[in-house]
Amino acid sequence: MRLRSLLTMPELGLELVTGEDELDRFVRWVVVTDMLDPSRYLSGGELVVTGLYWHREPADSEIFVAAVARAGAAALATGDARYGGAPPDIVAACRRYRLPLFRVPENIAFAQVTERITRRLSTGRAADLTAVLDRHRQLVAGDGLGPVLDLIERDLGMRCWVLSTTGRLVAGRAEPPPGVTAAFLAADRLPRLIAGDEPLSLFAVDEHATSRAADWLLVFEGDHRYWPEERRALAAELAAVAALERARHDDRQHTSGRLAQELIQLIVSDAAPAEVRSRLELTGASTGERYLAVAADATPLRPGEVRMLVREILFGRDPAVGVVESEVIALVATHRADAVVHEIRTAVAALTAGLRGGRLSVGVSGVVDPDGVRGAVEEARYARRMAAARPEPACVVEHGELGTHMLLLASVPDEVRHMFRLRLLDPLTTYDQDNRADLVHTLESFLQVSGSWTKCAELLHVHVNTLRYRVQRIEELTGRDLSRLADRVDFFLALALR
Repeated sequence: MRLRSLLTMPELGLELVTGEDELDRFVRWVVVTDMLDPSRYLSGGELVVTGLYWHREPADSEIFVAAVARAGAAALATGDARYGGAPPDIVAACRRYRLPLFRVPENIAFAQVTERITRRLSTGRAADLTAVLDRHRQLVAGDGLGPVLDLIERDLGMRCWVLSTTGRLVAGRAEPPPGVTAAFLAADRLPRLIAGDEPLSLFAVDEHATSRAADWLLVFEGDHRYWPEERRALAAELAAVAALERARHDDRQHTSGRLAQELIQLIVSDAAPAEVRSRLELTGASTGERYLAVAADATPLRPGEVRMLVREILFGRDPAVGVVESEVIALVATHRADAVVHEIRTAVAALTAGLRGGRLSVGVSGVVDPDGVRGAVEEARYARRMAAARPEPACVVEHGELGTHMLLLASVPDEVRHMFRLRLLDPLTTYDQDNRADLVHTLESFLQVSGSWTKCAELLHVHVNTLRYRVQRIEELTGRDLSRLADRVDFFLALALR
């Protein structure tokens, strides 16, 4: 209840003596006192009503008003019974401390003031509770945050918005002023004030549990530094409601999200291509669609946060997103890679400031038909590893930047690539498992140094004779000759298909 509402209660007959500029303060209770220093019994937000029996001399007014103002009282109301009105020294003290002062007519009992205002406050609290319950009902019903923000603007005259860190407007009547997302991501601490003719206050939705880059933000009109406690509490409540709405849109709790995770797991495993195509159809994909794969990782973000960030970057494209170890992989139905890459690059550039010293690496494949999705995913993951090796804190590598052998492998049918890898590497993998050997790693190191015996032995920390024995064993198990360039190329490609 605001102070100005007291002037609309004719049964009280209150008159404002001073404090016209402070009538937007909230009153939460009424306290009647005639103690010279009642501050120990005040906790803030009270209307203090007094009969002035503490007043002996003008200096008492300074003591009393200073104590009431220091305790955070909303206003002071004095009765007429003793002096026929507030003495001038009390009025002057209230002006000095910017404490609104009301006059209580002599014919109005303090008990009547207390009873009527308390009743109005109780009614207001009941209405507030109803509004809170209604907001939660609207959320559960799927109406989203829009009605909540409308309620705040209607009741408080304060516009507010909810945004994602990519700049997407989650809720709000119109687009907010430009630059708020960048200011939020770059802020050293929150809440962040954007000063100007119309100041804006920026808050995080889930500041302590979610990384800045993966969070949502609240934008309020006004300078939060001068808000009363009730408005600060409102900002915290809205953040909690927005966090609930954000969690509601987390598809991991829905069937579609679980199907997407299973699809991504199948693609990166050795599942048969027919099984992958079948799972694609379960996710609602059309057999005539073409697809593009995206792989992403970020530190120090958790995989779940990276997953939500990827979904936000690709918002509107309904991607199938899954997590494999710490890497997030998304499959997007599209016929145009350039449009998707542009959206990703724009979002990643904007998010750089929110990484807070971390790194974000993204790889993007070319567009393929349903039979080529496994190759597209491998291409995206390889591109992501290339992005992670670059010095920029946020980097995107697309398929055109990859080595030609990866583009070649991605265009080969899944069945052929699977058979090629198994034929060359399966004998070595089986031998390593049965004998606790290290032939696959030896082969990879040998190719890495272009077949140099000395360099490879140093890299593996073994004697050259031990290395020669291992290479001989690799050749016996696979029927290949590592002195031949053609066989080395085959092994290099097989290792790239892992």
